[in-house]
Amino acid sequence: CLCLMSVNVGMLYPYGLVKSCHLVKSVSASLVTGRYFTHQTGLPSLPVPPLQQTCEHYLSLLEPIVEMEELKRTKELVEEFQKAGGVGERLQRSLEMKARNTDNWVSSTTKSIAVDSLVPLVVHSNVGAVFPQMDFKDKDGQTRFVFNDRSCMFYSETLPVEYIGGKPMCMKQYSQMLSSCRIPGLEKDSLVFHGKSSNPPKHIIVVHNSQFFVLDVYNSDGTPLTVDQLYIQLERICNSSPEINAEPVGILTTLDRDSWSKAYISLIKDKINKDSLSTIERSICTVCLDGPMPQASDEMYNTYAGLQIMHGGGSQWNSANRWFDKTLQLIIGEEGAQGFNMSHAAADGTIFMALADYVIASMKKPEKILSPVVPLPKPQKLHFNITPDIKKYIKEAKQSMDTIAQNLDLRVMVFSHYGKKVLKDHKISPDAFIQMAIQLAYYRMYQRCCPSYEAASLRTFRDGRVAAIYSTTSASAAFVKAFDDPKKKNTEKVDLLEKAMKVHRWNTGMAISGQEVEGHLIGLSMQAAEEEISMPDVFTDISFHKFLDYRLSTSQVTSKSGCLPCAGPALLESYDMCYSLTNVDITFVVTAYHTCKENNAAQLIQVLENALLDMRALLAQSYTYQIK
Repeated sequence: CLCLMSVNVGMLYPYGLVKSCHLVKSVSASLVTGRYFTHQTGLPSLPVPPLQQTCEHYLSLLEPIVEMEELKRTKELVEEFQKAGGVGERLQRSLEMKARNTDNWVSSTTKSIAVDSLVPLVVHSNVGAVFPQMDFKDKDGQTRFVFNDRSCMFYSETLPVEYIGGKPMCMKQYSQMLSSCRIPGLEKDSLVFHGKSSNPPKHIIVVHNSQFFVLDVYNSDGTPLTVDQLYIQLERICNSSPEINAEPVGILTTLDRDSWSKAYISLIKDKINKDSLSTIERSICTVCLDGPMPQASDEMYNTYAGLQIMHGGGSQWNSANRWFDKTLQLIIGEEGAQGFNMSHAAADGTIFMALADYVIASMKKPEKILSPVVPLPKPQKLHFNITPDIKKYIKEAKQSMDTIAQNLDLRVMVFSHYGKKVLKDHKISPDAFIQMAIQLAYYRMYQRCCPSYEAASLRTFRDGRVAAIYSTTSASAAFVKAFDDPKKKNTEKVDLLEKAMKVHRWNTGMAISGQEVEGHLIGLSMQAAEEEISMPDVFTDISFHKFLDYRLSTSQVTSKSGCLPCAGPALLESYDMCYSLTNVDITFVVTAYHTCKENNAAQLIQVLENALLDMRALLAQSYTYQIK
């Protein structure tokens, strides 16, 4: 992979010559050489769950979130849908046939939904990973924080197969992170992957002051450029782009997809523009050398860095210093903030976090080996001819980007009172416990339960992506409603908590084994649309709308290196919550939109902290747990 390295650069030479310094690291036990597609063909296909099972589970999940009359009506619709010889059985057979003839029937559906979406990628679709704070505060420190290229591990498919619970996991997403890009289209976007072509890319794109440069990261003999070579090339780029581009093309990738596709068509009418766009799209990844951002204290680093990685701060800061269509953007701020901005359409957050962990680990103590002086070609700047039509789109993009940046509310809390060790020592599932704390916090704020889910991996199946674990259940509702009831005894509250966690673990097991309710129901509804039959009433029912109207989207994305996951809410009225566990603490990143007056990320964070403390206090009073 491409590894950021903080180094002391060796002797620099004039006229593009540099005393090359290779960086050599021993490979850790977790990265033992092995072909990462070894088990790919042997992975099982994702099953289609039984229709009756999904319908029964669906009805049970509706109980805490719909009205009694709505549930009664939905039960009638479900009974009609699944009756023998009915439309449900027909769609189920079609879906089972599709599953037999495709590698993964859910992934193809998910990919279609992703590229059909018209919302801007920035904040609404792309996700972020914030690296731990680095100790540099100026342009020189920024350019010294450069690359040691190890992308051959991806192209030669030598990553080791990952396992979970003794089962091999699908590794395909790793090959989709680099040399890939999303291309805007009038009807829907497309994803292109250049890494597997006969002539795979050998360049990255460096963006500085909203200007784009081509930087070849391989020498003519096929060896990768070294850190000190890359440093001098980055220095050249910075010196040749001292002023911010007045007509920044990168800001166009922040538009809604319909507007961007129209601007894209206008751009590629010019051959120079078309060639420049192709060079960006084919690149291994994009490296964004950001300009200054508003000053923040060390205590607020995570919050401000999260905003910088997610959207760049707005048009007056660094939002134009991006190409949000690229699957992987490496962002290096002038004040020390750095991380990834990543396209969710090509890979999941856990995949990018694994890359981030490897990048951070690769920064430590490289061994230096001197090599001969070699000439370096000058990085080439990409040019664009900006017509009056494109200027209008750029102006529109600046305005809409500023609205997006101002609307995102992002809060970070490091809960340091306890971590997963305390919970595991008492045989409590940390994830189930945290999910119930989230449920309790939301109920305390709004005095109601809401549709919510936790993302789970399906990578034990071929081409597996993510499944939704429905977190709101009748058991969790009973627990949160009883917790602050003074008439309830502590023993009863503990019993309700245990039951709620047990149900959540069961739902988790069902989801990761391919028995997910949401994916199955959406697959059936899309199958009806594909076959051009009248949409079954069960999918136009108010209960189905409420079932998918998530107000809490959560995911556990744990990092070994302290990187923070960030994502924007999928819906205007919803929260997104990412969390990462260590033995001694839990870090939460919560996002919401300011335009939704009902939501308050700062308050939810505070209420969540209190919920975690109160739940520990409850267990401490229980003879069964005796948590200290």
